[in-house]
Amino acid sequence: MTQDFRWYVVNVYSGFEKKVSEYIQEQATKKGLADQIETILVPTEEVIEIKKGAKVTSERQFFPGYLLIKVRLTDELWHLVRHSPKVSGFLGARGKPTPVSQEEVNRILAQVEEGVKKPKTSIRFEVGEQVRVSEGPFSSFSGMVEEIDEDKQRLKVAVSIFGRATPIDLDFGQVEKI
Repeated sequence: MTQDFRWYVVNVYSGFEKKVSEYIQEQATKKGLADQIETILVPTEEVIEIKKGAKVTSERQFFPGYLLIKVRLTDELWHLVRHSPKVSGFLGARGKPTPVSQEEVNRILAQVEEGVKKPKTSIRFEVGEQVRVSEGPFSSFSGMVEEIDEDKQRLKVAVSIFGRATPIDLDFGQVEKI
């Protein structure tokens, strides 16, 4: 096979991506194949969730059931990965691993980097939905969602101040669903 390091996608049981990654690394070290593995990547992003009224940051995978591996794919390494517990196989036609382009990997790495810098909120809002402000000067006010900006993770909420509907601009994390 090829002597260059190339990226491949490995299909694994969902929820076992990190364990499989560690297992492959351990076995490669034991069998003297560690120099043929450059990187094993489980693409994840940080997500902010509201649980029991508190903001909790958790990790979510971009591609559940898959991991990216940059290797010099030899027959020995192919067998090691392919016969690891919880591995279904490499992505490719008829059991033959197909390398992923560097451009595709760069796009995935950019998504991972963005997810680390700017965690996404896993809460979805709808226009017309009732929400309660949980942070800031309007804390404990209730209002109705008028506009949603998913990219900036902001909402325009109409709250009643002195009997008049007043629109206020808030982050997703500053409101909670009623």
